[in-house]
Order: sequence, then C-alpha cells, then structure tokens
Amino acid sequence: MFANKVPVAILGATGAVGARFIQLLHNHPTFRIVALAASDRSEGKRYADVAHWVLEGEMPRAVRDMTLLATDPDVVLRAAPDVRAVFSALPNEIAAIAEPAFAQAGVLVFSNASYHRMVPDVPLIIPEVNAEHLRLLRHQRQKRGWTGGIVCNTNCTVSGPAMTLRPLYDAFGVRRVFCVSMQAISGAGYPGVPSLDITDNVLPYIKNEEEKLEAEARKLLGRLDGSTIHEAGFGLSAHCNRVPVIDGHMVTMSVETERPVTPEDAVRVMREFRCEHVAGLPTAPDCPIVIREEPDRPQPRRDRLTGSPVGGMSVVVGRVRREPLFGDYGVKFVTLAHNTIRGAAGGSVLNAELAWRMGLAGD
Repeated sequence: MFANKVPVAILGATGAVGARFIQLLHNHPTFRIVALAASDRSEGKRYADVAHWVLEGEMPRAVRDMTLLATDPDVVLRAAPDVRAVFSALPNEIAAIAEPAFAQAGVLVFSNASYHRMVPDVPLIIPEVNAEHLRLLRHQRQKRGWTGGIVCNTNCTVSGPAMTLRPLYDAFGVRRVFCVSMQAISGAGYPGVPSLDITDNVLPYIKNEEEKLEAEARKLLGRLDGSTIHEAGFGLSAHCNRVPVIDGHMVTMSVETERPVTPEDAVRVMREFRCEHVAGLPTAPDCPIVIREEPDRPQPRRDRLTGSPVGGMSVVVGRVRREPLFGDYGVKFVTLAHNTIRGAAGGSVLNAELAWRMGLAGD
C-alpha cells in the first residue's frame, strides 16, 4: 500500500540526474517521493516551473506542484519529518557539506557525487559487483556516531567496466586493464557541454575522469575485511573522451588475465554472471550483462535502454575477441552503460533497495 512505502527526498531535483531519480522513483513499489530540494535560486518555487525536464516521457503529475525546499536537513525534515532516505544528485562542492549533515540527522544518503566515494568508511557500491561492501555502513555509523549514513554510487563511466571485470576477475584473475571511454554529453549534466565545443567534435579531456575510473574500479573489486577494503591489485590505465552522443557511455576494454582465457570463456562467464543479493529487487536487471554477437554492436542509440524490468540497467557487451598484446592471457571488448540510469540514478535506487533488503537502513 502507498502508506507503507518508505518516504524519501531528492536533493538536486531540478537537474538531469534529479529528473532520473523522479522518473525511477515515481510509482516505485518500495519508496515514495515526499520532498524535493534544490539550489537557493530555486527554493520556494514550483518544481514544474524550474526543472529542465529533458527526459523521454512526461514529467510525473505527482511532482509538478511540489514546492522546492532548501538543501538543508532541518528544512527537509521539518517539511517531511518521516523522510528515511535522500537520493542526492548534488554538485560535488555542495554534497561535501550537505550529505554528511543529512547523515548526521539520521537520514540515509544515496549519493551520486564523487566527493565521498574514496573515503575509507564510505561504501562505494555497484550491487552486482560488491554488495557485501554495504556492510561497511555499520562501521561508518559507529565511527562517526551517525544513525544515518552515506552510500555512494560509482562514477557513471565505471559502471560498465566494473560490471564486466567482476566475472573475469573471479574466474581468471586480472593483471592489467587498458580502456578508452567515449562518454555521452548528458554525463556533464544540464545544460552540459556547449554546442560549439561538442558538435562535429570529440573532446579528449574530462576533468578528473581518468583518475576516478582508475581508482574507483580497484575499490569496487576490492575485498572487505571488517572495516577495511583491500583494493584489487590490478593496474588500470584510462583515456576518457566526450563524444556527441546524448546518453550512453561506451568503453573499449583490453584486459590481461592471470590465467589463460579465450573469448569464448569470457563470453560464457559474463553471460552467466548473476548476483543473488539483488535477485528480484525492483530495479535489478534480470540479466546484468547482455552480450551482443553482431560485429557492430553495442551502439548507444540502439542499445542504451537494454534491461528488464527497468530499461537502461543492463550493461551491454560486444566485440569480444582475443587481445593479441596479451596472447593467451587477454581479451578485448566494448561495454555500453546508460550513464544517467545504470551509472547514476538507477544505480543509487538499486543501492537503496539492497540496503533495505539487507536490513541496513537503520531503525
């Protein structure tokens, strides 16, 4: 019933990822949106009058007339005292202060900002990759004296590579990874990249993106030991590029393994990859990794909404073949992940569903 759903708020609600949160949480079976927060210039205004709704489909009628609140736990909890969780699409500099304030106020924060991702006691989660890391939340609360907490979603570019590395790492070990990203313009938020910069062009630099990809992948595939995550030991080198595609981050991957691997082996373990921790959750894809056999797939325009029951939550892989630089110990392939769904809002919603299933949402 509606009354039994968990009340939640969305921070940074007027931006592209905030809109994705609204789209995914509208009519969600577990959560219901009771508050929206935004920047000072939008505070007090009607959501429909301020938001730039650039997504497919109509803005849900239920949020159109909601009044935007200040990004402050006292304000949000005064307006909606039953809020149990917030989904944060805040810019980094605001998230640095606001997210801990909400956690200290007893609210569980599911963050898309990068500020807290590499903090040792903050879980950085892709549920199919490292669901057990969510238990770090207990140590975070004990250390900081919080009843709430912060759980981070990974960088949007990392979601495809990390998902595919998990089964390869488990089956064959990983020594080194070389990858090149082709990142959609929606990854820069709204209004994003100026048209004169991106039209008929490729931008071979995205600030801090290569460092995030290299560091976050090792934390995600690391091993949780009590209150410590021992990062995975493989090397990873990334080149990150912005390309004139609206949605969908593609990453080409060359992976050197510790044990011999064939392309057929790699396809098999990725195709069979499942995670029992998320099975049946509303946003979890039935098939986390979808393999395309065609020589010219995946393609962002045709494949970015792959996934069931929620389109865009599966990672699509194609062109799996031997990597000649690594001989019998390497494969190369292409990954595609929808950056604002699997790589942002959808990933955080799935993190929240997992937290509730694991009994980590607090009292």
